[in-house]
This record gives sequence, structure tokens and C-alpha cells, in this order.
Amino acid sequence: MDNILGERISDLLQKNGLSQRELAEKVNVTEVSMSRYIKGDRVPKGPIIANIAAALHTTSEDLLGLEPEDDSELEYYRTQRAIARNAKNWSQKQKADLVNALFESEN
Repeated sequence: MDNILGERISDLLQKNGLSQRELAEKVNVTEVSMSRYIKGDRVPKGPIIANIAAALHTTSEDLLGLEPEDDSELEYYRTQRAIARNAKNWSQKQKADLVNALFESEN
């Protein structure tokens, strides 16, 4: 059986310059648990996968090997998440500019 999750975590640990211990601390799990996730001995629950993804600057879908094949679809979901996270901090003008940019792109 493939261990896509463990392989992706290992790759992203290296790319982000983190150790298993540092990731475990960021995610609030034990280093032993993180090691088991990486080896494929244990599957983390959904919230833990989401926390691992956030700590490694990726998505849960990417960690699980479920990213959409279409790059435009992937970009849409990433943009949608960014807007959802940040919109509360934007001014009315910034929000209006974003809406206008969406409608102007259709012309």
C-alpha cells in the first residue's frame, strides 16, 4: 500500500527545513505520533491533517494526494480559501475592487 501522506510530509519537511519534532510541536502531537504518520503506521484524524498542512504551507488535499489535476481549479480553491481567511480584515473599497476585478475579467 502506498504511503502518500507520509511521503508528502517527508518531502515538505525537507523543503520547509523542519524536523519531525518541530512539526509535531507546531501540530500539537507527540513526536512518536508524527513518526507513525510519516511511516504509515497510523493515519491522523482530519483536524490533525489540516494542522499538518497549514504548518507545511500546503493543503490537506495535497498531503493526501487529492489535488485537482486542473491547475485553474486548484488556483480557484486556493484563492477562495485566501479570501475566506482574509476578507474580514479588508476595507469596503478593497472588497469592491475584488468584486469589480472578477466582473471585469468576464468582458
